[in-house]
Amino acid sequence: MRRRTVALLLTAVCATGALSSCAAEPSADPSAGASAGHRAATSPSAPAPASSGPTAIAPPATTSAPTRAFRVTTRTLPLSRGKDRPLPTTVWYPATGRGPFPVIVFSHGLTARPGDYAGLLTRWARAGFVVAAPAYPHTSGGVAHFDVADLLNQPADASYVLTRVLALDGKAGDPLRGRIDRVRVAAAGHSAGGITTLGMLRGTRDDRLTAAVVLAGRQALPGSFTGPAVPVLFVHGKLDRTIPYADGLAAFRAVPWPRAMLTLPTAGHVVLSGADFDLIVNATTDFWRWRLYGDAGAGRRLERRDNLDSEF
Repeated sequence: MRRRTVALLLTAVCATGALSSCAAEPSADPSAGASAGHRAATSPSAPAPASSGPTAIAPPATTSAPTRAFRVTTRTLPLSRGKDRPLPTTVWYPATGRGPFPVIVFSHGLTARPGDYAGLLTRWARAGFVVAAPAYPHTSGGVAHFDVADLLNQPADASYVLTRVLALDGKAGDPLRGRIDRVRVAAAGHSAGGITTLGMLRGTRDDRLTAAVVLAGRQALPGSFTGPAVPVLFVHGKLDRTIPYADGLAAFRAVPWPRAMLTLPTAGHVVLSGADFDLIVNATTDFWRWRLYGDAGAGRRLERRDNLDSEF
């Protein structure tokens, strides 16, 4: 059974010859495990939850959404889920401000590293979010033993990282002590990281998640959507030749909860800079502000965007 699952996974992700194109290198900022109780395992053969269509989810009550951009600092946490699964995690977070700040765990694409996404993740942190991005042991750039099948383990890795970062809120002397919102947590990822993020909503479910963003991702891991409803924003380029737009659209349609698809008509798999990059930054930031802070104005801005198919 595992051999068949791995074979399907290898087919579903990126072809071996195109692995490097799964890595993202957004431009620099232009303006400046989880415990078993948190995850509900689902059999790969279990049917998807019955649904007559996405059910509206009320955004959280407003909790003083930030009205200014924060100065951002970074640090690297030497995390490891066992001796054979090192997960060095780069954290971007507001250097000032009392918070509490919602937390986003971000998963990179194949052969990429967290720093490749610094332009995007810094902008999220400037808007008032703590962003934690692990480097996965067998799919990140420069690893000694690259193995695409290790994607099967990454949703649990991401949940573990989330647990450790949330714990910093209560750690004496830590710069994030008392500044983390332990309830408003989310996941995001690009390419294979989008696959990882969807895995956190499916077979390796993390029930703590309250929102998710999938950038150029698709479904490739076993399991069915389960647990509490989570609004999901998909972003995908129509000219993506690594993970075709049709695959991202299929993943969007499979989500049984409120969802939206932001289509980039002239974008490929990796958006480095320019108008499309700014659009991704602004749309995802509005989504986070709306879903994690209850910022109604951000929700209205998101809904008014061109090329957005929304069922929020």
